[in-house]
Amino acid sequence: MGERKGQNLYYPPDYDPKVGGLNKWQGTHALRERARKIHLGILIIRFEMPYNIWCDGCKNHIGMGVRYNAEKTKVGMYYSTPVYQFRMKCHLCDNHFEIKTDPQNLDYEIVSGARRQENRWDPTQNEQIVPETKEVQRKLFDDAMYKLEHGAKDTQAAEEAKPVLGRLFQRNDSVWRDDFEANSRLRAQFRKRKKELKLQDEKDNALLAKSSLSVVLVPESDNDRRMAQLMRLHSSKTVQENDIERRSAILNRPMLPSTSSISGALVTARVPGAKLETKSLGIVKKPSTTHDKVEQLSASVPLKKLFPEVKRPASAGCSLKDEDSSPAQTSAKRPKLLLCNYGSESSDSD
Repeated sequence: MGERKGQNLYYPPDYDPKVGGLNKWQGTHALRERARKIHLGILIIRFEMPYNIWCDGCKNHIGMGVRYNAEKTKVGMYYSTPVYQFRMKCHLCDNHFEIKTDPQNLDYEIVSGARRQENRWDPTQNEQIVPETKEVQRKLFDDAMYKLEHGAKDTQAAEEAKPVLGRLFQRNDSVWRDDFEANSRLRAQFRKRKKELKLQDEKDNALLAKSSLSVVLVPESDNDRRMAQLMRLHSSKTVQENDIERRSAILNRPMLPSTSSISGALVTARVPGAKLETKSLGIVKKPSTTHDKVEQLSASVPLKKLFPEVKRPASAGCSLKDEDSSPAQTSAKRPKLLLCNYGSESSDSD
């Protein structure tokens, strides 16, 4: 409404109609602040972004439809159509970018400070309606044969598109015949999906809080679940089993270094099925009689070497016998054992 401020009904007493209107008499422009650079050929307007761009200063995305206060300048002519250039400042940084009109292609062109986000496609590949260019319009107006061929192609394209249009119409009629029912079905799907996302978000937050991490978790996949099942991240023994094993190791540990052999024997004795021997305990039996000496000596040296085959008198209490008394097992090659009876009645000479 700034341009209407001078169009009021009040005229001051010193107003001279010969000067002109009120704005001219007061030395101001009807657009006020928007025309502060009008002497340079610049007019401040409200410009709306025609497409998505990337700012070269902050590398941020600026969507289509964002509005800026732009400096409008006339930079040329395309035949009788003026070409305007708009300079504006990014709202996220101090970078300025310039955009100008392109009347030839009915588009806008970025001059500097930004780059366009390319989301273009050929409308003919998507079966969209493409407006005729000026060259085609000129041929249709001048060439009757081209107009006839163009009309035949349009008729053929319409016949080919009829089945597709019929299927789309039937689907649209079956799905969107009842707007309320279709809307209710979609809202129910959205609510269900929203609950699933909320539960998943709570699980992710609990896992991050438990592990003290601040990362972004990606959705799970079947491959991740399969790999997690194959990995064993826990111990093979429970806490109670580890405590029992540690307690038994402490009890079986030797108290003094000198008793290591005895403690090893005790450990062996505690194992089920193990046999405890006197030698393992370090106990050696001292021979007290001649009979014990013979037994100890015979355990280390064969009897055949100690006692050769010599006949002893029967009075001495010794006799030669085979190892096996059965006649079937008697053989000259088998060694013979010397059996002696050392009693209390025997003398020292024996």
